[in-house]
Amino acid sequence: MTTTFTNARLIDPENGTDAIGSLTIEDGIIIGINTAPKGDVIDCGGKCLAPGIVDIGVKVCEPGERHKESYRTAGLAAAAGGVTTVVTRPDTTPAIDGPEVLEFVARRARETAAVKMLPMAALTKSREGREMVEIGFLSDAGAVAFTDCDRVVENPKVFARCLTYANSLGALVIAHPQDPVMSKGAAVTSGKFASLRGLPAVSPMAERLGLERDLALVEMTGARYHADNLSTATALPALQRAKAAGLDVTAGASIHHLTLNELDVGNYRTFFKVKPPLRSEDDRTALVAAVASGLIDIISSMHTPQDEESKRLPYQEAASGAVALETLLPAAMRLYHSGDMDLPTLWRALSLNPSKRLGLDTGRLTKGAPADLVLFDPDAPFVMDRFALQSKSKNTPFDEQRMQGKVLATYVNGAQVFKRGE
Repeated sequence: MTTTFTNARLIDPENGTDAIGSLTIEDGIIIGINTAPKGDVIDCGGKCLAPGIVDIGVKVCEPGERHKESYRTAGLAAAAGGVTTVVTRPDTTPAIDGPEVLEFVARRARETAAVKMLPMAALTKSREGREMVEIGFLSDAGAVAFTDCDRVVENPKVFARCLTYANSLGALVIAHPQDPVMSKGAAVTSGKFASLRGLPAVSPMAERLGLERDLALVEMTGARYHADNLSTATALPALQRAKAAGLDVTAGASIHHLTLNELDVGNYRTFFKVKPPLRSEDDRTALVAAVASGLIDIISSMHTPQDEESKRLPYQEAASGAVALETLLPAAMRLYHSGDMDLPTLWRALSLNPSKRLGLDTGRLTKGAPADLVLFDPDAPFVMDRFALQSKSKNTPFDEQRMQGKVLATYVNGAQVFKRGE
């Protein structure tokens, strides 16, 4: 089947362009840019057409906690949010640390999800930081990266062994930079606000210490490394030095740390409790500048569903995390409307760079690339209603906030998986 999108504002992150044009797809592949229309014609009305978002670090709660999120509901939320490729975390119950569990979740995703689902596997067995998983077997079974998520491998000898073995196989290791002793039990970032609220806090220096340790071990082993969620300005110089030294290192930031700050916690609002905790406004603006410059490579949702019971608790006891698959695009539009970055720069971090890091051919508007696309209106205003979200869990910090940016349609391999109004 052949389809041509005409009168579209094409957002091309690879070439850094944003211009009206047309795009033709056939059998799930892009076959032409600004060529004569063929097949069915869709008039985009001047709205934006961009590569589908590739979201690294999404928690789908199968197996173990399907009441929080299933592959079906995560797929629906992703499609409604313009996310065409979801890279799932292994912090499930049990952890995805063996080929049999990996094959189970991959099969569930294929059977029920509306979008592409790529699984990551744990780096150590049960994510306990003691014994390395079978990286080779898990890679053969389809694991695209290895991570213990927010559990830091405390023993540097164990972590170095994992990095060495991963390097021998060309596997990507994703880590959560944080000193585990300093950050244990923390609910917010240290400072005047934390003191006034009487909440246990962690210094931003804990992130820098964790990153410095990881980068030293990466330098020693030569491994491919990605820091999943940087959140502080103090960690950025270490990242810059590592890149300048030629280490195979990338870094990401969550949309929450790019658009919210510690003051949003207000009077103990637990929907704003994430990990790492929200930081100062100075940290937030430093992160935004780092994404705009390319120092931070990737923006992700860090989608973490939690049920009402685990959030309706005193702030210190409440579970961390927020759902974000469906809110990622409109939240990212805040960075565009504030003038901090243009749409090609945003899509470089949302789609092109995560595709490159994982060796995928997505994230591009080029001939021969998969027709994974999102059609959206960057200016459409709305008030976020968490109960309208497709996710089973509704723990979003953007509830009842005025936002701009609506996904109009989402396509995976040329097939429409979401259309607004249907």
